[in-house]
Amino acid sequence: MRKIISSMDIGSHTIKIVVGEIVKNKLNILAVSNTPSKGIKKGLIINAEAFMASLKKGINKIEETLGLKLRKTIVNIPADNANFSITEGSTTITNEDSIVTGNDIARALQGCVYNKFRPSEELVTIMPIYFLIDGDQKVKDPKNIIAHRLGAKSVIVTTPKKNVYSVLTCLEKLGIEVIDITFNSVGDYYSAKNENLDNSVGAIVNLGHDITTVSIFNKGVLTNSKIIDLGGKNIENDISFIYKIKKDDAVYLKNNLALAHKRLAQASEKEKMTNRLGEEISINQYEVSEITMSRLQEILKIIKKEINLLTKKEIHYIIFTGGVTESADFNLVMEDVFLKTASILQIKELGVRSNIYSSCVGMIKYFNDKMNFRNKEVSIFNYEEQEELGSTEKRINVSENSVLGKLFGYFFDN
Repeated sequence: MRKIISSMDIGSHTIKIVVGEIVKNKLNILAVSNTPSKGIKKGLIINAEAFMASLKKGINKIEETLGLKLRKTIVNIPADNANFSITEGSTTITNEDSIVTGNDIARALQGCVYNKFRPSEELVTIMPIYFLIDGDQKVKDPKNIIAHRLGAKSVIVTTPKKNVYSVLTCLEKLGIEVIDITFNSVGDYYSAKNENLDNSVGAIVNLGHDITTVSIFNKGVLTNSKIIDLGGKNIENDISFIYKIKKDDAVYLKNNLALAHKRLAQASEKEKMTNRLGEEISINQYEVSEITMSRLQEILKIIKKEINLLTKKEIHYIIFTGGVTESADFNLVMEDVFLKTASILQIKELGVRSNIYSSCVGMIKYFNDKMNFRNKEVSIFNYEEQEELGSTEKRINVSENSVLGKLFGYFFDN
């Protein structure tokens, strides 16, 4: 079976959808959409109808590209008020060979979550710290090891039920089955994931349009997270206020004239605008870059402070991602605040080489790793659809056609 997986990053500014195929542990991108989002504020749905209308536009783009109807996906859940707990669970190995299987791992992890969080919360992800073989041998992956009892120590991450159900209900109404949920930060980590990161403590920072998410990872395990109500929109607001221009004009200047740092900005580069008083004004690159840099420095200093509050452990890496990091010369302002301790994520997959897609790309990799851990193969398309996808004569089909029970079945029951 071809391993084809879809992910959705539901943001306040845009909705990103990525469909990719895992071939020899490498992600190949099959379809991408990036559409403006409505009905979302700070990652939470505030108008379900507006949200579903904007999401449907993104889904239609994917279906037009693939020539197949999108029915299954992974989706991000708002990390607002997320709770992190370290828990333990165990199971007895019952097969006659006493060899640990994927099902045994699932049962041990179920023990980590059973009666471990409040009824008002929903489990978003469980990240194993280590497994214990017969009470004494610690291992990262216990598959195929002979044992009589398997224990697990994990970090479980939960969030208020409303954060989960609001998203899943809307997707269900659109005929989309959610096969897994996770946080953006987990996707961002898996976009950056390598052996060095998996063996150290660090921070992943997603600088988005409305919010900034700061997350701490300890040897690949998400241990803490903080949402800051600052992002690219604040730069636009500053430009709009200072020059007394419309918001759309401020967005244009931020995206087409301003640099993140004033060092390489040119006063000779100018744009003419009409302000809200009806006056024609000339705005040069150096001035608007000063405004941009000032706001970014403020945000980065707040991020630096939050990292120190989120963990007392020594930080070995700080990786920045998100749409704001695509700003020209962002690296210069980042180095002003963090010196050489921080870096910008580089997405390598063709078709998504922009940090706006880091969460989507990483969510696919995360889900694939999780299924590999269970010795399971999952695809959003069945065999017939996969054959149609591979055909040069594929046809577009956009006809219309408990979610949580199905969702967790993929991890615990399949």
